[in-house]
Amino acid sequence: MTPAISYIIPFMNEEATLVELFDRIAAATTAAGRTFEVIFIDDGSTDGGVKVVEALAARSPEARLIQLRGNFGKSAALAAGFDYAQGEIIFTLDADLQDDPKEIPRFLEALDGGLDVVSGFKQTRHDPWHKVLPSRVFNWMVRRMTGVPLHDINCGFKCYRTEVIRSVRLYGELHRFIPALAIWNRFKVGEIVVEHHPRRFGVSKFGARRFFRGLMDLMTVTFLLKYDRKPLHFFGRLGGLSFLAGLALCGYLSVLWFMGEKIGHRPLLMLGVLLIVIGVQILATGLIAELLVHVAGDSRPYQIRRKIGLDAPRDDGK
Repeated sequence: MTPAISYIIPFMNEEATLVELFDRIAAATTAAGRTFEVIFIDDGSTDGGVKVVEALAARSPEARLIQLRGNFGKSAALAAGFDYAQGEIIFTLDADLQDDPKEIPRFLEALDGGLDVVSGFKQTRHDPWHKVLPSRVFNWMVRRMTGVPLHDINCGFKCYRTEVIRSVRLYGELHRFIPALAIWNRFKVGEIVVEHHPRRFGVSKFGARRFFRGLMDLMTVTFLLKYDRKPLHFFGRLGGLSFLAGLALCGYLSVLWFMGEKIGHRPLLMLGVLLIVIGVQILATGLIAELLVHVAGDSRPYQIRRKIGLDAPRDDGK
């Protein structure tokens, strides 16, 4: 029987939390009267987490495992789970038990209210200040640059209609920006305040480098939201301005040359030629980007070592 809900849970060295997380998800979903599957994705664990999921799958048919060949990152792990998810509703949760499965019915209520994406908002966070402060700054920047009306786009506790997931392609660390990509595809996105628990086991996998990687991803998403299908509009503006500025300088110097002045030693000549060359190069980059939009494939950003409880990826005609 096809499950109504798929839970996608990437994990890396979270051995101590997996059984409790599965049991709490099962209790909350059963109470809501929905069938479900829980897809655990091992993203390069070195502890006994894989064996824990194997034992879960042996006792509970709803538990599944995707073991990747190594650490590919959270976006790739989520992409693997999304490819194999069978439910018409997809949840993502972190494996560290800081997200509380008791919130699941509230997500479903918001989804039933007309939303396509429901994002958790950890209004009160139980994390160190050096993790909370950069997150607040980053979320503010995301709202300003993308217009996405979410207070906590970094929150891993999210719920999607499956058509949202089928409309996006994940690579790099774009998983946190799925709501932005969903809004770009004209889906309805909202958020609910969720309870956030202190970490009881293990250590955070994210440090200061995550903030800077997030800034690079934010630039990527901002570009995609505006120029995904028309990159020449972006490169054309830059290249056109550079080309026209160079052309104007060379034209001015040409007039001076016809008037009898020597221009071979003037720095403006070098600047004008340089601007023209740069403009042509930028325009060529835009044309190449246009070509890539039309011919680029959807290669998968992960490699699977083995699967338990799963067959072929879901085929949605993509």
